[in-house]
Amino acid sequence: MNTNPKLKKRQKKIVVLGGGTGLPVILKHLKKYNVDLTAVVTVADDGGSSGIIRNYVNIVPPGDIRNCMIALSDLPDLQKSIFQYRFDSKDDFFSGHAIGNLIIAALTEMRGNIFDAIRLLSAMMQVKGRIYAAAEEPLVLHAQFEDGQVAKGESQIAHHRKKIERVHVTPLDETTEAKAARDVIQSINEADIIILGPGSLYTSLLPNLMIPDLGEAVIRSSAEVVYICNIMTQLGETESFSDADHVRVLHEHLGTKFIDTVLVNTERVPDEYLNQQADEEYLLQVTHDFQALRNEACRVISADFLNVKEGGVYHDGDKVAQEIMNLSSAVRMHNAP
Repeated sequence: MNTNPKLKKRQKKIVVLGGGTGLPVILKHLKKYNVDLTAVVTVADDGGSSGIIRNYVNIVPPGDIRNCMIALSDLPDLQKSIFQYRFDSKDDFFSGHAIGNLIIAALTEMRGNIFDAIRLLSAMMQVKGRIYAAAEEPLVLHAQFEDGQVAKGESQIAHHRKKIERVHVTPLDETTEAKAARDVIQSINEADIIILGPGSLYTSLLPNLMIPDLGEAVIRSSAEVVYICNIMTQLGETESFSDADHVRVLHEHLGTKFIDTVLVNTERVPDEYLNQQADEEYLLQVTHDFQALRNEACRVISADFLNVKEGGVYHDGDKVAQEIMNLSSAVRMHNAP
């Protein structure tokens, strides 16, 4: 057997940017492969338990970070279920809070910053890969609608039910500029593949890309940039959007056509899952416009990525991860030794 370390195959470096429920699904299945995996998580969430903790102790919202840790953790299921446990007590403080959110908040206070808190907790949770908050301070998401009205706060934007013209982020001190957390830019610069999504276009993906130095790093990167298009539209965000509309909005926000490949689900969503979600987050299936996607200079990979379960519509993580690994074998390894 040849044991020369110089001849060993280098792990492919994959960076996944996003937030919400879509990011952990992709991470959980990519972790099964021999890859160097990094998750960059949005910090603009201001709703639910994360928003309450963020407002009380002025830290980045912990919920999406918690879910990514679970996705990448090698701990037994019992320990992970404790970390994920959410209090159902009627107590005014604990009700609705996940234990993991409180732990992240406590470690941030102990260590003095979210970067060191995540690093310590990642070791405790036996995380495979790296998790970074997109910024080391909470950010505020601003949306300007087509009629000129402006909304402030991620949790408030969809309630307006207006077409969004543009979004941007600021620190809580709006006179300063948002900056990417330490090591985020380096991870992007060294990546072979950068994955965006799946996730809410305006409230999970763009809050990361609108951090100026982070967005510039993605544009400059020689990595293959892959966008996993949402399967369903979302009320107050992407109503009536096609897959090409999602890509166009991303390109317009960054001012250039930076997405190389788009993964598009072509399996039909059953009628009983359309307009039936209790929380009204989803509306209809995203329509296809393959010519418009080609006009955006994207390679299109279309397949059955659908996973219908627990009353909701999701991406099939196994199929998406396999497609990404197939793609990674085909793209040029720009930083190979």
